[in-house]
Amino acid sequence: MAETTTIPLHDIAHSRAGDKGNRVNLSLMPYDPAHYALLAEQVTAEKVLALFRHRGATACKRYDLPLLHAFNFVIDDVLEGGVNGSLNLDGHGKSHSFRLLAMTIEVPKAMLNRP
Repeated sequence: MAETTTIPLHDIAHSRAGDKGNRVNLSLMPYDPAHYALLAEQVTAEKVLALFRHRGATACKRYDLPLLHAFNFVIDDVLEGGVNGSLNLDGHGKSHSFRLLAMTIEVPKAMLNRP
């Protein structure tokens, strides 16, 4: 069995956020396409929903985009009503991509280009 280490997603991936009403969508793309399968296995819709449940999120759907080596997560009811209905400082949800990138995953040490 390969030796693994726990890392935050931002070590191997990047993300962007968008919004529509009370829904946010978060893209997730590994820097190295070789990490796509690892993300597919560990960054599930259920885990992402749990990550945002404290914000009132009620559902999360993951769309796999294997030809782009990317994922799109659509999270419902996470923006406290959205841009026009929320007193939240981040009504657009732009900072939610940073919350996603703080999620940790297990990575085989051999996959990392670290000393």
